[in-house]
Amino acid sequence: MAVKIRLARHGAKKRPYYRVVVADGRMPRDGRYIEEVGRYNPLTNPKVIDINLEKVDEWVSKGAQPTNAVAHLIEVARNGQPAVEKKAKISKKAAAKAAAAAEAAAEADAE
Repeated sequence: MAVKIRLARHGAKKRPYYRVVVADGRMPRDGRYIEEVGRYNPLTNPKVIDINLEKVDEWVSKGAQPTNAVAHLIEVARNGQPAVEKKAKISKKAAAKAAAAAEAAAEADAE
């Protein structure tokens, strides 16, 4: 039996809420699980990451494998740092428009 520590999705459509669960790897994502060890709400600001690290360590010592997403959440929970959010990229058109506005402002100041 391959035991995984993974996310089980709950919540409404377009409003995800996740439970961090220990489950048999053959069970469905939202199916039966052995134990709930935490929760994760990505919609709040700041994001709520509530994981019982003692239970996680106990299950890992028994051979449970965390998924990539859960491993990242565990790392964030251990370090106490919020997840790094990516900045929005500015499109070429918007960058050109901003540059033109900056040039116009510089010319207006020069006169």
